[in-house]
Amino acid sequence: MATLWKHYKEGGIVMMSVILLWSIIAIGIIIERALYLYGSSINKDVFLATMQKCILAGDVAKAVKMCSAANAPLARIVQAGLVKVNRADEEVQAAMDEAALREIPKLAKRTGYLALLANLAMLTGLLGTVSGLITSFGAVSGESVDPSQKARILAEGISEAMNCTAFGLIVALIALIGFAVLNGKTQGLEDDINEASVQVLNLVVNNRQKVNLSAVAA
Repeated sequence: MATLWKHYKEGGIVMMSVILLWSIIAIGIIIERALYLYGSSINKDVFLATMQKCILAGDVAKAVKMCSAANAPLARIVQAGLVKVNRADEEVQAAMDEAALREIPKLAKRTGYLALLANLAMLTGLLGTVSGLITSFGAVSGESVDPSQKARILAEGISEAMNCTAFGLIVALIALIGFAVLNGKTQGLEDDINEASVQVLNLVVNNRQKVNLSAVAA
């Protein structure tokens, strides 16, 4: 901890504090998004097998209850279509599309800020690097600076430049890795939603004669 604080001070309190701010925001987004996305995941294959069993048995009301219990974007979109199963096929499709328009944007919410924060961390680190080098070269070329102090000021300026660069790159790497992982998870959930919603819609359309409409209405 003492070593980290030493590097933090050597990098310049102002620039290092700005980079630290970007890191706190990025880590907060990563944690919040990871909790939401992984908490929103359900086993697509098991879910579809359950829906197929209920629909083929004509028990759509049970399928709706199971969707409610799942409490996931995929389940809520499918549920929106199932509660309209006593309507025309177009209305079932429209209900699922409307639910998808509500749920899908929530999956990608705030993840894009991680790429921005990665760039901000790198640029802030670069600014700190330039600032440190300006201090260093100013010490070397300045006539008013005590010659005995030039080496010390030069070393401090270079240390500031290197520490800012390193910290900025570390934060940028964390943000970019988080962005890649969360973006991949989001894309996987969206693919599952698209696949499952189409399969459930086809099951409903092809097995309407088996559906217990009175139970659904109730």
